[in-house]
Amino acid sequence: MSTKIGRPTDNPKDKERLTVRLDKKSSDILNEYCKQENVNKGQAIRNGIKKLEADIKK
Repeated sequence: MSTKIGRPTDNPKDKERLTVRLDKKSSDILNEYCKQENVNKGQAIRNGIKKLEADIKK
């Protein structure tokens, strides 16, 4: 029997946990984006990381 609580998902977020410190401008940008797009900070940061993929040199 599973003891997990919460909604089932195809993309669990238990791989890596990060802690970052932001300057005021970065924090303000993140908060404004979250409000505008109606997403939480974790999702906003994941969206930003996905945008960086195009910059990776292969």
